[in-house]
This record gives sequence, C-alpha cells and structure tokens, in this order.
Amino acid sequence: MIDEPTALVSAAEAWMAEDPDPGTRAELEALLTAGDARGLAARFGARLQFGTAGLRGEMGAGPNRMNRALVRRAAAGLAAWLHELHPHRIAAGVAVGFDARHRSRLFAEDTAAVLAAAGIDVHLLPGPLPTPVLAFAVRHLGTAAGVMVTASHNPARDNGYKVYDQGGAQIVPPTDTEISAAIDRIGPLSTVMLAPADDVHIHRLGTDLVDAYLDGILAMLPHPADDVRMVYTSMHGVGGATVVELLARAGFAPPHLVREQFDPDPDFPTVAFPNPEEPGAMDLALAQARRLGAELVLANDPDGDRLAVAVPDPDVDGGWRLLGGDEVGVLLADAVLCRPPVLPGGKDERPLLLATTIVSSAQLSAMSAGAGVEYGETLTGFKWLARTPGPDRRLLFGYEEALGYCVGDLVADKDGISALLALVQRVVELRGEGVSLLERLDQLSRDHGLHLNRQLSFRLDGAEAQSRLTRCMDRLRAAPPSTLGGRPVTSTEDLLDPGNPLGLPPSDVVILRSEDARLIVRPSGTEPKLKCYLEVIRTVPAATDGLVTARAEAEERMERVAGDVSDLLHLDLI
Repeated sequence: MIDEPTALVSAAEAWMAEDPDPGTRAELEALLTAGDARGLAARFGARLQFGTAGLRGEMGAGPNRMNRALVRRAAAGLAAWLHELHPHRIAAGVAVGFDARHRSRLFAEDTAAVLAAAGIDVHLLPGPLPTPVLAFAVRHLGTAAGVMVTASHNPARDNGYKVYDQGGAQIVPPTDTEISAAIDRIGPLSTVMLAPADDVHIHRLGTDLVDAYLDGILAMLPHPADDVRMVYTSMHGVGGATVVELLARAGFAPPHLVREQFDPDPDFPTVAFPNPEEPGAMDLALAQARRLGAELVLANDPDGDRLAVAVPDPDVDGGWRLLGGDEVGVLLADAVLCRPPVLPGGKDERPLLLATTIVSSAQLSAMSAGAGVEYGETLTGFKWLARTPGPDRRLLFGYEEALGYCVGDLVADKDGISALLALVQRVVELRGEGVSLLERLDQLSRDHGLHLNRQLSFRLDGAEAQSRLTRCMDRLRAAPPSTLGGRPVTSTEDLLDPGNPLGLPPSDVVILRSEDARLIVRPSGTEPKLKCYLEVIRTVPAATDGLVTARAEAEERMERVAGDVSDLLHLDLI
C-alpha cells in the first residue's frame, strides 16, 4: 500500500507515463495539479484484486480503479495463463462479451486486441448483450475461456471484468490465483502488444449467436403459451430486447414495457441503485402494473442474469408484493419438478440434481426429498452452483437467494432470461388449475413446511472496516452463543475448517442451528458488510387455519432470533 504523499505522486506520474487513455491521464493531471493527496490515495493506496469474480470497482485512473490500463493487463495475464498452463486449448479461442455500461465496449475491444496480438482467436459478441449470452457462447462455441465486461447491478460509476472457464462457468480457485499471478508478471504496459481491430484473430459474431441462445431456451422449455398481462423492466440494462424476442418466439403477447427503463442507459437515471432488490428500484414497474391491472411484474438486473418477480397481493400496502429470492427459487423448482425442462444431448441416464447455496432456504432440500431428486448445497455464488453436478449428474435447477436462477443446464451460470420464460409458463399452467403463484407458495408450505427467511446486513465504515469484520468473526468462533432466540443452539459449524461437516471448500462462514432456526454469518466478499441469513421453519398443522397459525408462530420466532443477532455478534464492539 502506498500512503506517503511523495510516493503517491511518483506512482501517479509513473502511471500517467504509460496510461493509454487520455481521459484517465487528464484525471491524474488534475489531481496532481490540485495537490489532492486524498484523491491520489484513493487510486494508488490499494489495488483492485483479481479473484473468482474477476475485477470490479469504480472507473477511473490508477490500480484501484477500473480503466484501460488495468483491463489490458488483465487480458495479457489471461493470455499468458493460457499459453503457459493450457497451450492445448489455445486454438479454441476466447469469447468476449460486454454490457452497455460506460466503457464496456472499449474494455472489450482492448481485451480482443490484446488476446489477438498474443495469437489467440477472439469471438467478440455483436453488441451489448446479457451476461448469460456470453456464458452460453463459451459452451456453444467451445472456447477455452470467456470474458464478460460488466458490473452487473452495481452503481453507474462501476465496471467489472468476469472470467469464465472452458465449461462456461465463472472461475474458481486455483484458476483465479493462477491468472492473478500471470497478471502480476506482466511488465511495463508498453510490452503488451495490441492487434488492429481488423486482425484475422478477431471474429466479430453476428446475431446467429443470440438466435442459437434463444433456440436453446425454447427447445428446453417447449411449453404452450397463453396471454399473460405482464409488466417488464430491464432496469436500464441490456436484457430488454432479448426478453421481448424470447417471449414473442415462445408465443406470448408482448409484455407491457416500462419505457423509461427499457433502453440501455449507463447512467441508470430513474433508479438510485440499479438492483431490483433495492427499495424504490421497482416503483415505476409496480405503478404501471397497478394502472394496467396486470397479473405479473418481471424485472432483470442491468446485465440480465438475475430475475425479480412481483405479484398482486391485496394484503400488502400498494396491492403488490415483491417476492423474495427464495420464494421465486421455490416456485421455479416446483415448475421444473412438475414439468422438467428438456435437457440437450438426447438420452442421458445421469441422475438429476436440484442445488442451492448454504444461505438459501432449506425448503429446496425438502422438495428434493419429496420428489426423489438428488440435492446439492454449495457456498454462495454460481461459480460453485454450476459445478455441483460434477460429471455424474445433471443440473435440473439451481438457485441462490440473491435472485439468481439456472433452469436446466443450457448455461452454466445464473440466467435471468430463461428463468423469466419458465416463470411465465408456470403462471399459465397454474392459472389453468385456478391457482395463483401466492396460492401455490402456500400449498408448498403445507407440503414441505413453512420456511421464513430474512437477511440482515451490517455495514462498517472507515479504514479499519475489514479488520473489525475479522475481529467480529474471530470472537464468534472463539465464543459461539449457546442459545438462538432463547432456544439452545444444537450445532455450530465453522466452514473455515477444511474438514467442515458440509464438505465444502474452506470459507469465512459460521452456521448456528437450533431445533427450528438457523443463523448464517459471513462477511460480504465485495463490500465492508457483515451479512446474516436467518431462517425459521414450522410444520404446518392440518387444520383449516394451520398455515395462518404456523406463519404467526414463525414470525414471532423470527423476531426473537433477529433481536438477538446484534448481541450474539458483539456488534457493539466493531
């Protein structure tokens, strides 16, 4: 870390000397002229780390920002990694995609130029497209790797650089550390060669790739269509055109679009934070649904890999209820169990699998057992979920509570586009039975137990935020509580232990369980937050008012567990 003013100035001047971007050079020139030590420290006091999520951060100059210099180094590191450790894959090339954020296309073009100059074929997607299209392209084209330039649902000031392996899944250890080490070995940026835009190694793909992706979804989900009065928003992202085309090809009438949010706009002007989970992000869509008397609201996040769903509910303020990620996950799992997707590849005797993450609802496990389908549980992140089947099983459905869903195994990543079609088709099926989505959720609770979930997040500020998070987790491990919401803790599982009972890779996670409740605590991997996932489970009595009784008991129990969390974690000390 650089923190001395003289060293900061020297680092900034050295960066400027090789920065290929006049915009970021001007940014540094202004900081140096103003003597802005704080601004320099923000850019040079640390650096973005390349990990399993690739790179992600605020755009700007310096090693702690997303910029062209950093992207070129990342691309050069990826090329070096392929040449050094996987030379037999080089001929397959690399697929490169990008969203509509500021500088995304430029970062993708720079990546293509660096890879092509290293003798690696690049399959460049034809324009700003959803992340699942890139994940599909890696498998469809059989490339050695993939790169997606996106920051998903981060604020407008951010961008990112995700890397996929040859199976179309996001990278996991040790691949991340291998590529990171290769990036670190790159010398002066002047040694990173660039191919011209028309280089023979750069293949600019056409719309036939998107056609193949849509055809794959329709072959997997060949359900009959019917009229559904739905409102859709792409949240100023890149999913809109693909969703509209998919629904049309599937036989559905066009959705009612939130026009203010339909066209890609990297400034996200109508939302403070372009994440459907954030308060206010869905307000325009819900208002339009009320005006139209719609039966369904659907939203993708800006890169189209997540799906949010809202349904009419007269018992809540405003008459519309945004379903939780676990609720949508359960509904989609129910959909694929009732009518399994057609998995590609012809006859395949491998057993099918339902999978979710440790922080998602345990209801999927109960549903798997009831259906006689194998069940898998992973760490958070689709990079793990996509690998759960291994070579001996096939993924029927996987999800994580943060609005990420994967229907079938067409794409080895979360896919908010195919999940949207599966959800709309399920609405049609249930409507034919005279059942709404909310009524189906109630029936699933009667069949498999009421699972009430809540997430609490505690943000820490200041330079010592990370060390305070570490101290909090250390204290929890050293002295775990004996009760949870007033009832005895029956087990404590520390996933940092390589021999943890779940058999998962070591991770900074602690799980506390009581007879009817669960608390999972982990630091966020991207923000200075402590994240807590709570679940309370109740068996629903057979009585007419059994579900009402079970829900009231579960909510009371949840309040007790949630009320204990701050004391359990010694949050007053961090």
